[in-house]
Amino acid sequence: MHPKINEILDSTKKRLPRHVNKKTNTASRDVLESIKARKKQKLIPVIAEVKPSSPTRFIRTVTPEDAAGIAVQMEKAGAAAISVLTEPEFFKGSIENLESVRNAVQLPVLRKDFIIDKTQIYETESDLILLIAGVLENKLNGFVDDAISCGLEPLVEVHNKNELETALSTATKIIGINNRDLNTLKVDISTTEKLAPLAGGRIIVSESGISAPEDALRMIDAGADAILVGTSIMQGNIYDKTYELVHALDR
Repeated sequence: MHPKINEILDSTKKRLPRHVNKKTNTASRDVLESIKARKKQKLIPVIAEVKPSSPTRFIRTVTPEDAAGIAVQMEKAGAAAISVLTEPEFFKGSIENLESVRNAVQLPVLRKDFIIDKTQIYETESDLILLIAGVLENKLNGFVDDAISCGLEPLVEVHNKNELETALSTATKIIGINNRDLNTLKVDISTTEKLAPLAGGRIIVSESGISAPEDALRMIDAGADAILVGTSIMQGNIYDKTYELVHALDR
């Protein structure tokens, strides 16, 4: 892992909740239906991300009130789901942002964080939770099962063939192909082109490095069912940028 990722994981360990009661999320919103509905309308299913920062680039301060306003714009522009970063130190996210977004929109909401302990699964209500194969390794299967038993849809993130094989051995319905290598932090969107054909009929979300409609089209052509986009939406006009990606097939 890149030193920066190791720093993030160390920071995550320090802020794990001490004890959280296991709970079932009974009111989860169906992201698979949302993706299917967009595809039926000949729109690109975009998971638009409320992203204040990345480890290499600060974008903007986002309060819970800001997060709600941003998510509403994304929803109006046709996003299929909203991703909310909850890692506070390196991505400047928060659980309060996620809760605020989920109260403000009707769309499914993804909790995007470095999940390394099962207490994080029960920490707050969301509809999806990101589980990173390269971080969880042989613990992935148990985390996927736990998320599902809580009514959460796991989005299992992979970057290479070995991680994809591990993900395919779990019960996850959704696989995120991260075009960013967590060992080097370099981005190469051909990663989705290489891995999507091997994904065995699961729903594929292409993540990282997608900024223009051409990138979106390239990922859909590669076999992605949806795309997850944060930085390019957050750096532009939220509504316009989301709309442009959702409607990339119109071009």
